[in-house]
Amino acid sequence: MVDPITFPSRTDGLGLPLLFAGQAQREIFLNQAFCLLDSLMTRAVTAALDAPPADPAEGACYRVLDEATGEWSGRDRSIAVRIGGGWHFVPPQAGMQVFDRAARCWYHFEGDWTRAVQPPAPEGGTVIDQEARDGLMQLIAALRNIGLLSPDSA
Repeated sequence: MVDPITFPSRTDGLGLPLLFAGQAQREIFLNQAFCLLDSLMTRAVTAALDAPPADPAEGACYRVLDEATGEWSGRDRSIAVRIGGGWHFVPPQAGMQVFDRAARCWYHFEGDWTRAVQPPAPEGGTVIDQEARDGLMQLIAALRNIGLLSPDSA
């Protein structure tokens, strides 16, 4: 005989609520899962804050900074999603990436949120190839324009 399958109450990746047999008000759990998916699938956050904004939009996502206060206290480094007038927190997973609209760059999570830092402009050396240096600076500018390097990391 096959062993029965048992499921946890939430998914591992995004913490989406799972339904179980005999559960009352299943629509609440299903709607919560849909709202989380709708907000998180864009992989974008409005901004990184240490306290909830005064008037957040429904479905808005924020990256919670360290030493958060108010309703976000104790939720450092998580993603705060506004659902049904309240906050739902998604703990980041290793490898998670989000685009911060306010900072205009991508953040990557590996124990902490990090972003790519712009390398220094080429200088010095015994042989100076100005065309190569100009090409490198154009490449850096292009990476900044698409959000792979932070605009303020210059």
